[in-house]
Amino acid sequence: MDTLTAKSEATYAAIIDAAMQMAAAEGIGKLSLGELAKRTGISKSGVFSRVGSLEALQAAVLDEYDRRFAAEVLLPTLHLPRGLPRLIAQVNNWIRRSGDEALSNSCLYSAGAFEFDDQAGPLRDRIAQGALAWRASLRKTILQAVEAGQLRPDTDPEQLVYEIYSLIVGLVHDTRFLHDENASRHMQRAFNRLISTYKGFNDPE
Repeated sequence: MDTLTAKSEATYAAIIDAAMQMAAAEGIGKLSLGELAKRTGISKSGVFSRVGSLEALQAAVLDEYDRRFAAEVLLPTLHLPRGLPRLIAQVNNWIRRSGDEALSNSCLYSAGAFEFDDQAGPLRDRIAQGALAWRASLRKTILQAVEAGQLRPDTDPEQLVYEIYSLIVGLVHDTRFLHDENASRHMQRAFNRLISTYKGFNDPE
């Protein structure tokens, strides 16, 4: 990689990182190429030349959020057996991430869902797509746990996905809005109680 290319990629990464900080603090709908230029010290034309339109910037921010989320929540569990061990580890990683008030851990999908719940358009569609993709991943892992006999055969995957997701939304609310330092502990207890009601006879604990 030549020096010019490396510099260009570093500049692009700095822009996306700054945009993610803005989106986490103010909402992804509040992103602005002009404000981003001010915060990064790059000209507005320089920002535009690297990210294109505002819509392209918003999509790039959500893509980067997906990458970081996967790196912290999903990928560390792939060495575990499929099914319940992986599901529990993923949810525990998610609890640790969402229960941390650091701005970098703000959930763009939870915030975006409330920000754009009644506004049609490409950004709302992209936010919904990201949330549904994670729910689909959860559902797949739950089905693997059912197939392995770790969860009851009458488990409704969609219902369990809904319950887990609802607990996470509650965790995000209590962590970021109420600043409840016990939110992660409450979430962990709630999840443990929830999953115990779904465990199958073949689950070795």
